[in-house]
Amino acid sequence: MQIQKNAKEYDAIIVGSGAGGGMATRILSDAGMKVALVEAGPYFDPKDPVTQTQHKWPWQSPRRGAGSTRAFGDFDMSWGDWKVEGEPYTHEEGTDFYWWRARMLGGRTNHWGRISLRFGPTDFKHRDVDGLGDNWPIGYEDIKPYYDRLDKMVGVYGSNEGRPNDPDGFFLPAPKPRLHELYYIKGARKLGVDVIPARMSMLTKRLNNDRGVCYYCRQCGRSCSVYADFSSSSVFCIPALKGGQVDLYVNSMVKNVTLDKDGKATGISYINKDDRKEYQLKGRAIVLGASACSTARILLNSKSPQHSNGLGNSTDNVGRYLHDSTGAGRSGFIPALMNQKTGYNQDGTGGMHVYSPWWLDNKKLDFPRGYHIEVGGGMGMPHYGFGFNITEYNEFLGLPTGGYGNKLRDDVKKFYGAFVSMAGRGEAIALRENYCRLDPDVVDQWGIPVLKFNYNWSDYERLQAKHMHQTFEELIHAMGGTPVGDTPTKEQDYGLLKPGQIIHEVGTTRMGNDPKNSVTNKYCQLHDAKNVFVVDAGPFTSQADKNCTWTIMALAMRTSDHIIDQFKKQNI
Repeated sequence: MQIQKNAKEYDAIIVGSGAGGGMATRILSDAGMKVALVEAGPYFDPKDPVTQTQHKWPWQSPRRGAGSTRAFGDFDMSWGDWKVEGEPYTHEEGTDFYWWRARMLGGRTNHWGRISLRFGPTDFKHRDVDGLGDNWPIGYEDIKPYYDRLDKMVGVYGSNEGRPNDPDGFFLPAPKPRLHELYYIKGARKLGVDVIPARMSMLTKRLNNDRGVCYYCRQCGRSCSVYADFSSSSVFCIPALKGGQVDLYVNSMVKNVTLDKDGKATGISYINKDDRKEYQLKGRAIVLGASACSTARILLNSKSPQHSNGLGNSTDNVGRYLHDSTGAGRSGFIPALMNQKTGYNQDGTGGMHVYSPWWLDNKKLDFPRGYHIEVGGGMGMPHYGFGFNITEYNEFLGLPTGGYGNKLRDDVKKFYGAFVSMAGRGEAIALRENYCRLDPDVVDQWGIPVLKFNYNWSDYERLQAKHMHQTFEELIHAMGGTPVGDTPTKEQDYGLLKPGQIIHEVGTTRMGNDPKNSVTNKYCQLHDAKNVFVVDAGPFTSQADKNCTWTIMALAMRTSDHIIDQFKKQNI
């Protein structure tokens, strides 16, 4: 196939427009650099009424909002899934991993729950605490200035609590707890479980003239038409495109980084999904933000005589140390929340108003790392799947069962809002034997070799999930409720979700001072190629008991500043 080469040379080519790629696009273009932003999906603007699902009624979906075309329901605004037609992935025998791909401008930030937590001092140096994994080559003090800038740039609500490993920040006012959250707070305090206001990137107060303020429609996952919640498309990419320094290439599936005869990175090669032809762009710096696994795939596909195992892979570390957040969930029936009146708005933001950060000492437990608890419930707009077995609950309470018409409607209203859900999100240990690599026998519809995953949870993660469920049940009982369903057994991994299901995968291009066990340095710069940088979650040395997106953006900002500095010094 003839490759179409673009004669224009960019200062930076950025692959991926999500949290990291969007941040790099904004910072580098604001500094006057000429940028090519390459995205595998189409253009997307949350304000576009053609694609918008915000404020639509359940009956405007063929299945009342259930997922006939999208994994998280027809109204969810992420154009992606764990399965993408024509883009398979494979597994080593006996292992499992769910790989989510988002295909749109803004990437996964259009689906992200916007839980915006800083990693704390211990999270960067956890090996010093329990001897497991590795310390990061940077500490909290290195990234704190970028967290501070990020808070002010994007906006996050919350409260300063003075917790040593849950750092304070620059917070907008936190919304008040809703009724189900007040019951959760009461139950948690009985058990000594900490509860604080959530930290979420929705604007409860005006930040600038370009973005509106949240008006509590509870539909952040549908994309916000007034830009009150954060997405990379609305806050980073679209403003950067208006500056005239960015050329956007959409529906462009990046195949590899191009390399000259000396093994130096010169640009990228991509397949245009519209005409299925291969194109090349030239750039002085290559910035990969395609997601941890997609970036690993691009690097492994980038080969030359000097990089026979793939770019950055001279020590066989690209794709290794892959790990996702742990996850488990449970809900409970709370009789005190029955028969609520529905004549007022209990919606709030599209997510929790309070949560429980990690509150225990792992030295007293049988697993090494912690988790936080996300709280759900209330009376959101009813849709497909909101219901339950009415007869079962009437029977449980000794009430008459059966009925239809008005009797059924009354029963539904009686139990509406009477359930509280909890989701645990925790830290797994990064292991070298958990990895993704190229499958030598399978290619996707674009002719690009696909990834093969090898991933298994350890007993550390299983025991953490066991503790989650024990805690959930204790919390439900403390609220005066009854847990829904049975306690997961050892044979069920204690309810631990599959690797990749939380969509927090990190670590495939981990940072470190020693190239023998890392891929990038402390500035997310490849050890093997000084003009190639990674701004997604790949460079994470370890996870934390926090969601990773806020740290992806802070690191991307720090890396972008380093790129600008290196250009000024003519090192690139």
